[in-house]
Parts: sequence; C-alpha cells; structure tokens
Amino acid sequence: MAVVSATQTKTARRTGRQARREATWFYLLITPWALGFIIFLAGPIIASSYLSFTHNDPVNWPPKWVGLANYQLLVKDALFWKSLQVTTLYVVLSVPLSIITATAVALLLNQKIPLVSMWRTIYYLPAVTAGVAVALLWQWIFNANFGLINATIYSIFHVTGPKWLTDEHWTMPAFIIISLWQFGGPMLIYLAAIQNVPTSLYEAAELDGASGIRKMWHVTIPLITPVIFFNLILNIIASFQTFTYAYIITQGGPHYATFFYVYNIYNNAFTYISNMGYADALSWVLFVIMLVFTLLAFKSAQWWVFYETPGDSPAK
Repeated sequence: MAVVSATQTKTARRTGRQARREATWFYLLITPWALGFIIFLAGPIIASSYLSFTHNDPVNWPPKWVGLANYQLLVKDALFWKSLQVTTLYVVLSVPLSIITATAVALLLNQKIPLVSMWRTIYYLPAVTAGVAVALLWQWIFNANFGLINATIYSIFHVTGPKWLTDEHWTMPAFIIISLWQFGGPMLIYLAAIQNVPTSLYEAAELDGASGIRKMWHVTIPLITPVIFFNLILNIIASFQTFTYAYIITQGGPHYATFFYVYNIYNNAFTYISNMGYADALSWVLFVIMLVFTLLAFKSAQWWVFYETPGDSPAK
C-alpha cells in the first residue's frame, strides 16, 4: 500500500508540474494577443467612454470634463438626426436586398451547370477588392455623362439616365446598388449551408410530390435560416458603419443625402477639430443603436430561424 501511495504521489506531482508548465506556456503565448487587445481595443474603448463626457481637442489639452453636455448637444443637433435617418434608411433597404441577392446566387450556383467552379470564383472576386478602389470604380460607372449605366440606358431605351451621384433623389438607390457588390462572402457561406442540407429530406419531399420550387421553399430555405440569421447580424453591423463610399464618392452630399452616421463621426473627430469629445459621444450612441437592432434581430429569430434540434433558437 505504501508503494502504491508513493507512486500515486509521484504521478500527482508530475501531473501538477506538467499542468503548471502548460499554463505557463499558455499565458506566455497569449501575451502578444492580450497586449494587443488591451492597447488597441479595450484601451481605446475605455478611453472613448470617458472622453465622451469631456470637451476634447488637440489644442486645449488636457480634456475638460463637461458631463452630459455632449449628449445634450447631440439631441439638438440636426446633422445627428439627418445622419441617423440616412443610415437607418440604408440599413433597412440594403440589408434585406443583400441577403436575398446572396441567397439567390448561392441557390443558382448549387445547380449542376457547366463551369460552375469558374462562376463561383467570379461571383466571389468582388469580396476581396479594396474599398477605395471599388468606390472609385462605382463613381465612374454612375457618372451621369459617360458612366456605363447611363450609357446602357441610353443605348437600349434612348433616354437620358438619372444623375445618380448629384441628384439627392438618386444617390441612395445608387448606394444600395453598390452595397450589393460584395455579396461574394455571404454567398459562399450560403452555398456551404445549402450543400449541407441532408439529401434524405429532398428525397422525402420528392416522394410527397414536391416540385423544385416547393423543395427550395420548404426544405432548403428553412434549413439555412441559421446561416441567414448569422449574415443578417453581420450585415446590420457593417451597414451601420458605412463610411468609405460616402467619403470617396459624394462626401456626404448632395444636400446631405448620403450623410452617413460614421461620416458624421469622422467630420466631428477630424474635420471639426474642437469636437473630438462630441465624436466619442456619437460613437457610443451608434453602439447602442447597433445593439438595439441586434437584440431585435435575436428576438425575432424565434419566429423564423429553424434548427434541426428543437430548442436551439439563439433567442432563448
């Protein structure tokens, strides 16, 4: 018994030393990530929360505590409400269209067609292009005088196309069209989800006499709703942060028709030098708005997101 006890003690000590060694290496290896997280993410977040209650600009340092003055100014700021209106309209229109477009293309690319791999690559390529380059490309395409879209409209219908980027009534439709450009990433995710649907369900639907459209509507779409929900959340967050196209193409115009929320934050932070603290307040309000929209999406998931295992709804 004494020998067994000594052996167990040695084993426990060896296991303890190995566990401590593994823990040491674990903390050592995550140190670069932890430092990066603290310095470049957590630190700025905490700093911006404090600075949102200050009057902060590079000229008058250090920041002066003003309490809720920035948030009170925000409520009275007409540009705040305008940017919020423009961004909300953009999110409400672009997000559903992006999801529908990506899902439709994924369904088409799941068919047995010639050169399907080439078509998948072509549709995915826009997702890896740089934002500024894409903005300049679309600026030329939507040019009212020699752009590709108006030239095509004139050649087919012999009518002059709209002034896409200089008419306040047409800039938002133009930006929504641009938002459909980079659906390649979500499309690949939908395609993978579609190919993961069990073939036995399609066979059962065929035995019940279901057509191709009914199989798509009653089998494919319900089973990929978790993936649709995932992309919905990502699209909502990304759409609220739209900036590059407004900055490069229209600079918020014409007549503030593309004055997006993040572009308003940028102007207050880097154009209106004395409003850095106000820009921080705008950023935290945007965080709250995105959080509310995200929570609403999670709340709605219980009615339209379906899982193979009952009770797995993200809303619960």
